[in-house]
Amino acid sequence: MTHQHLEVRDKFTGEVIGSVPLADRDAVDRAVTAAKDAFPAWSHTPAHRRSDVLFRAADMLEARRDEIATTIAREAGKAWKYAVAEAERGVETFRFSAEEAKRIHGETVPMDASAAGEGRWGFWVRVPVGVVAAITPFNFPLNLVAHKVGPALAAGNSVVLKPASTTPLTAALLCDVLRQCGLPPGVLELVVGPGSTVGDWLVTDRRVAKVSFTGSPSVGESIVRAAGLKKVTMELGNNSGTIVEPDADLTAAIPRCVMSAFANSGQVCISLQRLYVHASIFEDFTRRFVAATAALKVGNPMERDCDVGPMISQSEVARVVAWIAEAEQDGARVLAGGRSDGSMLQPTVLCDVAASMNVMCQEVFAPVVCLVSYDDFDAALAALDDSEYGLQAGVWTNDLRKAFRAIERLDCGGVMVNDTSIFRVDHMPYGGNRRSGLGREGVRFAVEEMTNIKMVVIRA
Repeated sequence: MTHQHLEVRDKFTGEVIGSVPLADRDAVDRAVTAAKDAFPAWSHTPAHRRSDVLFRAADMLEARRDEIATTIAREAGKAWKYAVAEAERGVETFRFSAEEAKRIHGETVPMDASAAGEGRWGFWVRVPVGVVAAITPFNFPLNLVAHKVGPALAAGNSVVLKPASTTPLTAALLCDVLRQCGLPPGVLELVVGPGSTVGDWLVTDRRVAKVSFTGSPSVGESIVRAAGLKKVTMELGNNSGTIVEPDADLTAAIPRCVMSAFANSGQVCISLQRLYVHASIFEDFTRRFVAATAALKVGNPMERDCDVGPMISQSEVARVVAWIAEAEQDGARVLAGGRSDGSMLQPTVLCDVAASMNVMCQEVFAPVVCLVSYDDFDAALAALDDSEYGLQAGVWTNDLRKAFRAIERLDCGGVMVNDTSIFRVDHMPYGGNRRSGLGREGVRFAVEEMTNIKMVVIRA
């Protein structure tokens, strides 16, 4: 039996707010065994019953919104208004999953399109893959879990969930909600522990049919190598960029860009990190952007008017402060922020940056944004696309020709026109190219990733 427990702390106060069992090898084995044993019955449960469980879970999550938001704000350090927004998005993701459970279907195949197929009827159906290992990060401890668990359950899979060790309480609460809403024992198992042990045991277990991971590219690459002949979905990093053209509505663009850079302390895969602003408006944009940044309230995420809370750990703050210092040494200027106190990092605006700096070419995953002036739109597109990542990008312009050039030329999973890279709703296809990942999430698309096609041919 597992006897060790992992303490979970409030990221602002440092207070212990809960604990969860720390899984050892035997606990992980038991979880996978339970999920595999539960899979046959759940996979044959009629779609409307699977849907009902997910609808009930959505309703209960909605009723417990403030409790869930409090848990998110404390264990993740997420400002209250964003914690509430995440709780509400989690409800929507489960409702989308409940709806999608009733829409999983196949197609007929015209067998007589081939001479060899004459006299045969053909169709294919989608079937659940089996046990899904869902490995989730700290920054959205409800909704990024929902994006794996909801579609997996809708499709008839069983799940072993490994949340981030820094934020497991929200995941435990979700598992409790699903059990109360009628999910059978074993269909969803929770294991908590380091990726190097618990995560590796899940990834390499031959009984696991699918690994869905959200996290860093380096860990994603190691998972792909270790997984073997399993289906994988990898939602990885980005250094998201947005271009602002002179014809943009700056009254709308500036506050949106500020939010996109600093919400959740910049700890979002599609946070705005690189901001390319046309030279003709650069001075005015920068002045207004820096003023809006300075007006943000930084502090206790439980305060209702807080804009920016703590980062997930002091070690992450130290990494980012070092990156800022390196950029300054190489000629960058700090226009706002740059100061830290424990796990708090002030919202930071840099200019005079070079593409080779860590704050530009790597994923900073912190409240840091770099402002870059440009003269030529096509050159700005090339600079934005000059990245090993390719998740999402934004372009503010009212010129349709330029908008379509961006859509055509940017090698990324999503292009947001008259918005920043951060926009996402939970039913759209979401995922990246290059080092930003493999596969797509968004409920319908996650269901496709979590099912196999079975072809049926009937000889008349």
